[in-house]
Amino acid sequence: MSNNRRPAYLPIAIIAVVIIVIAAAVIVWFKPDSQRMETAQSASIASADTSESTLSTALNSEQTEQTALAQNQFAFVTGLERLPRSLRDTQVDGEIIINENKQLVVTEGLRRLFDYFLSAIGEEDEAVIFARVERYIRHHTPEPAASQAVAIFGNYVAYLKALPDIEKRYGNLQLQASKSGELDLNAIAQQKQEVASLRQQYFDKTTIEAFFGASDSYDDYSMEMVRINQNEQMSEAQKQAARQDYVSRLPDGAIKTNIKQQANLNELMARTERMKAAGASPEALYNMRRELVGAPAAERLAQVDQEDANFDQRFTQYETQKAQLLSQSANPAAAQIQIDQLEQQLFDDAERKRLSGYAALQKTQTQ
Repeated sequence: MSNNRRPAYLPIAIIAVVIIVIAAAVIVWFKPDSQRMETAQSASIASADTSESTLSTALNSEQTEQTALAQNQFAFVTGLERLPRSLRDTQVDGEIIINENKQLVVTEGLRRLFDYFLSAIGEEDEAVIFARVERYIRHHTPEPAASQAVAIFGNYVAYLKALPDIEKRYGNLQLQASKSGELDLNAIAQQKQEVASLRQQYFDKTTIEAFFGASDSYDDYSMEMVRINQNEQMSEAQKQAARQDYVSRLPDGAIKTNIKQQANLNELMARTERMKAAGASPEALYNMRRELVGAPAAERLAQVDQEDANFDQRFTQYETQKAQLLSQSANPAAAQIQIDQLEQQLFDDAERKRLSGYAALQKTQTQ
């Protein structure tokens, strides 16, 4: 099997991925624009704790009977028989770790395993998924670890089903942030506290740390960055120092490494925007980027700048000639044929797909 699958409705809540996607959209797909990183960070915080579940009903007393019925009906042996369409030809994501005493070692990978099978909700009945996961666990895991993992899975689903009650109370946070331009960090902190309390009802401390520790660390970092950005009493230099101080005080490890890389990326985008607006030379941009992200990345970004400049030149030519054709032709259909031919002359297939979006971006930047 190939292609790891992660569910769309559960957090893939690693904020670094979000920032990288934003960077790709800004630096590569279009050009860097004037949108503040604070907006992106705010949106990601607002959605992080509200995207863990689309399950809407609580576990009920009939669940055990439904699971037993599903087991008898489908007679799973490994749990991988007759997979739903979305899971076919994919590799099972996650892991089950045990110690020398065959006790379960709870890891973030165990949660990924649960998420992998739960991503098929809607394609398979819940009872079938329960039966599938239990058979997969018991087929691959000795006792008592197997029963421990099955019990945690039941608690995990119950937790996911309880989340919508909290989500409903805070569902307007992201909408409010998009309207006001600022995120209500106090409300976000209160929501996170309620989610933390909910987790304590279903998991012990070890499981909470394994399942949610990394994503909570990224969320805390992102919230602190927004808090710093919203502080009007601080200069830009003070804000940058505060950001660096926060990262320096994080415990050493993979999370700190990833956050430092993210911080460098945030700073890269901010400096690039300021320097381009001030008319910085390609050499100055290269030196700044080399300092932050290294020479190979700086060289790639310099190449992207050249490609952007070339695209800009052709886009300007296209817009000018397009306007002339529309104004001079009395036959709109004939003019459109000429415009289509012009597009094919100036842009390849991939670039033509960018035209409408790029035109819209240019329009918003000039308003």
